[in-house]
Amino acid sequence: MQKYLVLIVFAVGVVAASWMSFGTEPVMGQMSQMSTPTAVFDSQGRLKLPTDYRNWVFVGAPLTPNGLNGGNAGFPEYHNVYIQEKNVDAYLKNGSFPEGTVIIKELTRVLNPTFPDGSTTEPSGRGYFNGEFNGIDCTVKDSKKFAATNGWGFFTFGHHPEPYDGIAAEAPATQCASCHQANVAKTDMTWIQFYPMLLNKEPKPNVK
Repeated sequence: MQKYLVLIVFAVGVVAASWMSFGTEPVMGQMSQMSTPTAVFDSQGRLKLPTDYRNWVFVGAPLTPNGLNGGNAGFPEYHNVYIQEKNVDAYLKNGSFPEGTVIIKELTRVLNPTFPDGSTTEPSGRGYFNGEFNGIDCTVKDSKKFAATNGWGFFTFGHHPEPYDGIAAEAPATQCASCHQANVAKTDMTWIQFYPMLLNKEPKPNVK
């Protein structure tokens, strides 16, 4: 009888240990994949490209195709924009982004332009659709480091298909910042009008 009791106790211990391991391992895995909270720069002041930005909040994708701009649009690709959730929440609450905010703009070409306006036909109808990746830009909010450009630094990791450059120096103000200063200085240097979810300043409910 004592022998069977020992075996039962041992079996229960094994099951309990397995259950605890099963319950905690995914959490640890998730923690190891958490986003870097702020931008990471090297010793020369160059920005390192975040690796997990596609897991951030997707806020919008403006498009000005060549077909609607005489074949020579300044920004012919989709601009797929990503921001970390905590920074989206901060903007919705305060109307401005916190220091250290990183905004990613990943470009995708228009899929298979067929008609003169650059559109094509898919099962859902005629329109514009995301094609292949074609570059990535990034902005970082740091009021001290980028005081000359309204507190934001602008970086380009290549306008070409993947793989992108892993590191980038700050772009000249004439390349990006000047346009933002001229047009969206009052909305924290960001094209808020293109991102409907950022137009609503009410914080989203915390649903569990």
